[in-house]
Amino acid sequence: MIDLSGIRTEGLKVIHLGHLGIVAAMIKELGIVDKIDKRLPVSKEHGAIVTIGQRVSAMILNGLGFLNDRLYLHPKFFEDKPMSRLFGEGITAEHFNDDALGRALDKIYEYGTTKLYSEIGFEIAQERNLLGKTAKIDTTSLSLEGDYEIELEETDLNKKPPLITYGHSKDHRQDLKQVMLSLTCTGPTGFPLWMEALDGNSSDKQNFHDSLDKMTTFQKALKDAPDFIFVADSALYTVDKLLSAPHLRWLTRVPERLTEVKTLCESPRDAFEWVELGAGYQSVLMNSEYGGIKQRWQLIYSEQAHVREKKSFLKRIDKEAEALKKSLWHLGNQVFGCEKDAERAIKPIIKKLKYHQINYQLENIEKHSQRGRPGKDSVLEKIGCRINSTFTKDDSAIQTAENRLGRFVLATNELDIERLPDKDILTEYKGLSQNESGFRFIKDTRFCIDSVFLKTPARIEALMMVMTLCLMVYNVGQHKLRNILTEKQETVPNQAKKSINNPTLQWIFRILDTISVVRIIVDKPNNIIKELTGNLTELSRRIIGYFGEAALKIYGIV
Repeated sequence: MIDLSGIRTEGLKVIHLGHLGIVAAMIKELGIVDKIDKRLPVSKEHGAIVTIGQRVSAMILNGLGFLNDRLYLHPKFFEDKPMSRLFGEGITAEHFNDDALGRALDKIYEYGTTKLYSEIGFEIAQERNLLGKTAKIDTTSLSLEGDYEIELEETDLNKKPPLITYGHSKDHRQDLKQVMLSLTCTGPTGFPLWMEALDGNSSDKQNFHDSLDKMTTFQKALKDAPDFIFVADSALYTVDKLLSAPHLRWLTRVPERLTEVKTLCESPRDAFEWVELGAGYQSVLMNSEYGGIKQRWQLIYSEQAHVREKKSFLKRIDKEAEALKKSLWHLGNQVFGCEKDAERAIKPIIKKLKYHQINYQLENIEKHSQRGRPGKDSVLEKIGCRINSTFTKDDSAIQTAENRLGRFVLATNELDIERLPDKDILTEYKGLSQNESGFRFIKDTRFCIDSVFLKTPARIEALMMVMTLCLMVYNVGQHKLRNILTEKQETVPNQAKKSINNPTLQWIFRILDTISVVRIIVDKPNNIIKELTGNLTELSRRIIGYFGEAALKIYGIV
């Protein structure tokens, strides 16, 4: 028992711990610091106190430390944190200044950003059995502010930072330069196995195949290398590139522009024997050799997508009708010099129509050649023509278009139905949502990847790796917690105080946010300090326990 009598306010200091102990425990459990230090050792001769791994750990803590604030890689973040609990004795906030973190990013880039991440990622995934039978690959754009001039001098021609430039923005920010992030996830955790920074103007049709080529080359050097079925969106379905990589096993959506796909999607429902997949989905399986590649095609119908798309579809029909009504009214009030002029005016309108048909006639306009009251022998002269028109819905075109609603085609060259059963094709493809969730996490506005000291594309590329490590720690931690809750048949309350066994880790962070460390100087002359963990509740103690002994020690529970 600590005797608190006589303690004055200047002998007390309250520092914030919150959920950072959970993050630090997960970093330790995954061995991230040791794995980085093994590859990027720091020479003590230069006076370095913190290793590269510890600096990366600091950036991960900073990245996952936010709840309401932006990410600022600055020692100020650690000023009110219990550094000895998070990093060990002798380490202070000043050790993680801008210069130290910037040099760490430089070291990561020099080693090879993708190389370092993939080595660590594959090692952790294999150690923890996090690899699935499929790997989902996708890209997103990260918008940046600043000039970021192209560096013309590059000593290593095989390694250059991503080109930060204008391109197709998935953030709808065409006014900003950008860089692309390629992410490959696997397993039930959505484990980010591979990351790569790409030029801001690069195309997925090329990116996917380049990344897969690098990844499979890397895998060949691994012991017990996984044999993935790679899942991607329709940009992967480039026949000439797939033909040149027969070793790849893939699952993707077939582009709707292909005639074969249009035919399948526009055909009447009763042309097929649909198989129920559950959750509002139906499918039709067929074999294909499109492009000379043997593959399984699966025509998918989604009832939910059909209902959602039909609302927009009906609006498009009404919009076309309204625009057509105005166009024909204006045409009807014009006088054309000849039939050819009238035809030239109405043909472009007819050509643009998708859901309507126009019926029209050309009416000659005549008048008497002389002014005044026409005489007995007065002759009418033709002076031009007018378009009289009406329009109706094109029921056949509308029905054909409606058939397409909620339909799409998936394809895979994995012909072994034991390895990839027919019923799993759609499920595995929908797993791409793991990447989308990861992108939402990384693109959260509280991350600010070009802030503070990130003045070069090389450092931005390296920080993208750190952000992906944040995603790794978050996803594995969340999966670990949910598994334990399920196994123990326990729950935690959600925001509405309802008991659940699948909370998000961010909600758990909020539950732990009030936890602080009270530091008490009990003997100032001898600099004897005692620490107590405050604001621990029965719920927070239970949650911390789920994350193991390392977490319990950080929070001072054991």
